[in-house]
Amino acid sequence: MPKKKYTVKLSEAEKIELRKLTTTGQSSAKEILHANILLATDDSRTPKLTVASVAEKCETSTTTVQRTRKRYSEEGMKVALTRKERETPAVKPKITGDVEARIIALACNEPPEGFSKWSLRLLADKVVELEYIDKITHVSVGSVLKKHNSNRI
Repeated sequence: MPKKKYTVKLSEAEKIELRKLTTTGQSSAKEILHANILLATDDSRTPKLTVASVAEKCETSTTTVQRTRKRYSEEGMKVALTRKERETPAVKPKITGDVEARIIALACNEPPEGFSKWSLRLLADKVVELEYIDKITHVSVGSVLKKHNSNRI
């Protein structure tokens, strides 16, 4: 049998905290799953369970068990229980700070001839016409102006 690369050695205090976490119902499902994985893979436990048997017992994949053990041994219990934060957002924002600034500057300018003031639709059309952005709705323009408390419209 190959030597375990990442070992889980829980102290009594950690075991108590993990058991409390799994029984109170105050945590997310992922945290409870990871706590159960840590309790099942603890080295002081007898009989020792294989990664496959822990995955079957917890109804998850062997990859999740291995990843949880790795995060525990490298970064500690708190990190192993929580989900890893994304480094980048899931969807890149289409309206950047530069575009927002241009929309606000445009709204502060005089409206086109024949209009007494800017409307959101008029601003949206002008922003696309000036090629600040490929397309934008009047609702998005309104959100930008509201976000920056611009009450020029």
